[in-house]
Order: sequence, then structure tokens, then C-alpha cells
Amino acid sequence: MRYKLLGRSGLRVSELALGTMTFGEEWGWGASKAESKKIFDAFAKAGGNFIDTANRYTEGTSERYVGEFVARDREHFVLATKFSLWTRRDDPNFCGNHRKNMVQALEASLKRLKTEYVDLYWLHAWDFTTPVEEVMRALDDLVRAGKVLYVGISDTPAWIVSRANTLASLRGWTPFVGLQIRYSLADRAAERDLLPMARALDLAVTPWGILGSGVLSGKFNSGKAPKGARAAQTGQVSPQTLKLAQTVAEVAKEVGCTPSQAAIGWLRQRPGVIIPILGARTLAQLKDNVGALDYVLSPDQMEKLDEASAIELGFPHEFLSQEFTRDILFGGTQSLLDNHHR
Repeated sequence: MRYKLLGRSGLRVSELALGTMTFGEEWGWGASKAESKKIFDAFAKAGGNFIDTANRYTEGTSERYVGEFVARDREHFVLATKFSLWTRRDDPNFCGNHRKNMVQALEASLKRLKTEYVDLYWLHAWDFTTPVEEVMRALDDLVRAGKVLYVGISDTPAWIVSRANTLASLRGWTPFVGLQIRYSLADRAAERDLLPMARALDLAVTPWGILGSGVLSGKFNSGKAPKGARAAQTGQVSPQTLKLAQTVAEVAKEVGCTPSQAAIGWLRQRPGVIIPILGARTLAQLKDNVGALDYVLSPDQMEKLDEASAIELGFPHEFLSQEFTRDILFGGTQSLLDNHHR
């Protein structure tokens, strides 16, 4: 396991993160405490130090397990949790991005995690209700209070994230250093705006859903998808996605790895600081996912996967990339310009 700087910070995190939404069985598909401990220990043994949880994962069980598991060497681990999602139904102040929910959610998380601080605190999802000024000032207050070291943002439009960090820079508040998004070969929509923004602002990207709810593992092509899988059953997965999974399997065979490892490898080799979040339900799955570190995809294999999963970037990206548009922008000098910003 190697380590990366968490975006525009000096924090060192492992090149893979351990997602713990699977820790606990309250939602009907997670891992028992014993299996969760095996998964955690195997990740730590491999050199992983970046642990991702949230206050809503398995009704708080995930945080309780994680708190117990990291207690033996709390300072070694980079512990991340989140707020935003409801913690008490039918009460409007027990959900959302506002200061009251943020503060009470963090206090509850600290109790479950049995720690005095978290290394990284994520805003879990944008609520389109709370002013961005309130969010950034409230997060900065938590940092100044020593209860949070760094802040990140998840599942939020690019224009809001960029506005928030610009505001933080102008006001001297703590900026976001990480961006958590859904991103995989099966869903490359983030390439339109979120990923270019992350590279421009030097945000570390921690993708979730990296195997497309299991589809990229090839289990739906083979008919071995377990009953009750969180992904749609084979008949509900689009033919295009199944074809993509077949291409992933072909590349994996060339490399000598599993399809899951090939899909994770593609993510790891994308531009920018990409730290995939592993979401294993069993020790075997975790070991297979970590095994992706042993393989490197060739440029030809990356291109093959790129072509099989390509998306339309849409307006204005495709309009601005047209030769006609570039010609009227640069007056025929575009081929003479060495643009180091790209």
C-alpha cells in the first residue's frame, strides 16, 4: 500500500479507503461484527489507514464497530465520517446541512466512535436549503474547536462545491480537501464537471460504487449474482452494462487478474488524486479488492475500457471542443499554443 496526500492538504492517506457501510446487518445485507473485524484487520494489515463511515450507516452500528476497531491505535488511522442524512424521522432539525444538525450529528458520531475528534468530516449530500455561508462557517468552527481536522463534501453539484471553496478562501475559513462521488466504469457522469473541478481545485476524489453495484465483477454475466443483491437482478441490468462487464472480464483475463481488480485498476490510473472506496461484505471480497494493487493496466487496456464505457459529455463541453469553435476562439493559432493548464 502506498499513500497519497488528501488533496490540497498534507494529510497522508492510503491509496485505497475502506468503506464501512457493510459493517452491521441492520439493513439486511451487511457483515456480522466478526466478519467486519476480519475485513478491517485485513485492510489494516495491507497498510490501509483511511477508514470511511457515516452516522447513518447501518443505523449507527458501523460507527460503533469502527470506533471499537480503531481504539487500539486511534492516532494511526485517518477516520472519516459524515452528516446530513436524517437521524430522527419526522423531525426537520435532525437532518440536512444546517449548523444545528451538523453539531448534534457530530456529537453523536463522536460518542459512537468513542473518540474526541474525527480526521475528516464529510457533508454527506447537498440539501439545497442551507446557505453555503452557514455550512462553511459552521464547519470552520468545528475545525477551530479541534473536533474536526479536515472537511470534505459528497454528492453535491460541482458549481456548489467550487462556490463553497471560493467563499472559504475569501473568508479565511477551512476549505474542502476531498470530494466523494459515485464514479466507475459503469457511471462516468462525474467526468462532465465534478472531476475537472476536483483537479482544478486540487480535491482528492474518493469514488463510491466503484464496481457498479457488483455488475463490473462479472457476476451478473455469469448468473452467479447472489439472491437479494443490492444491484438490480440480471434481467434489470441493461444490455449495454452487461456488455461493458464482459469487456472488463476480457481485459482482466489479459492482465491475469479478476474483473473487480481490473475495474479498480482503471479507477486508480485515472488522472488526478483518485482514492477508491472498497465496500466489501466478506473477507474474501476485501482481499480480492486490495489485490488490485498488484496489477497495472497497459495504455491499450485503459483505452479499451475507456472506449467501452465512453459517455457523451454534452453541452458545453462537446461544443467547445469542436474544431470550428476552437478556430474562432484562437484564430487558427490553437496548434501553436503549448497549454500547460490542460
